[in-house]
Amino acid sequence: MTHPWHEITPGDKLPSQFRAVVEISSGSKVKYELDKSTGLLKMDRILYSAVHYPANYGFIPQTYAEDDDPLDVLVLCQEPLVPMTIVNARAIGLMVMLDSGKKDHKVLAVAVDDPEYNGFKDASELPPHRLMMLRRFFQDYKTLEGKSVEVDDFQPAETSFPVIQEALERYSVKRRKGF
Repeated sequence: MTHPWHEITPGDKLPSQFRAVVEISSGSKVKYELDKSTGLLKMDRILYSAVHYPANYGFIPQTYAEDDDPLDVLVLCQEPLVPMTIVNARAIGLMVMLDSGKKDHKVLAVAVDDPEYNGFKDASELPPHRLMMLRRFFQDYKTLEGKSVEVDDFQPAETSFPVIQEALERYSVKRRKGF
């Protein structure tokens, strides 16, 4: 069995375009998370709040983010994607969260093979309400757990490129050391 974090290549058009692995389908209330040791998905929890994931949510393979997990990505497309789907995605923005005192970057991307979304090049081109919904989800989803997060506004696509590059480099260093 292929380990989605280690054995799926992130692509050859980095950092602007990459493969993403979906963990959570758009519309889900189930918080799945990659089990780093096995490569399987584990159920982390059912969301406590009356919200659901506003986009397909997953990670970029062979990345290691500042929160000690693969780099998070939100992939916009017309349909909910099944968990463990590999999707070709293009970064259109970046949202920075502070979660439990750690930076938690969320790359905003579109599915390259979805004709409804693949024309978007930057988050600023999306309807403002869509960006407000995405941001609001992350502001609210942990509230009933008694946890708080700080969420910044979405930044332009190019701000995600160094974050992606650094996560790829951090992964390479960690992998060479055997994690």
